[in-house]
Amino acid sequence: MAKSKRIHVAVGVIQNPDGDVFISRRHAHLHQGNKWEFPGGKVEADEDVYQALCRELLEECNIKVQAAAPFTAISFDYPDKQVLLDVWVVTEFHGAVRQQEGQESAWVPLHQLDAYPFPEANQPIIERLQAQTAR
Repeated sequence: MAKSKRIHVAVGVIQNPDGDVFISRRHAHLHQGNKWEFPGGKVEADEDVYQALCRELLEECNIKVQAAAPFTAISFDYPDKQVLLDVWVVTEFHGAVRQQEGQESAWVPLHQLDAYPFPEANQPIIERLQAQTAR
């Protein structure tokens, strides 16, 4: 089977003042459907990762990113799709975070993320977030 082009995805870890993170459940018909995820989406050819992050979080979560910092980058190969997750921690934003695409969503404390089924590519994000709070 020929490998498909790696999909570059801007991912936002949005934290509230209590340190909880915003996650949402993927629609059932999508790749990795019904699993939970951090919001974000594909980086388009005419934008950099930060621009994609800002666009996606406005579209998906109704917020305007004011400040975000790179957190990690993860290349992961599923049997049917290859992704590059470019993960940013969103530290400042305007607006009330809410899921705009009809998905179930939740604010979750970092130590409870393991209770939610995430796509396998997201596990290193969760582990790194939890390791930082364990220090």
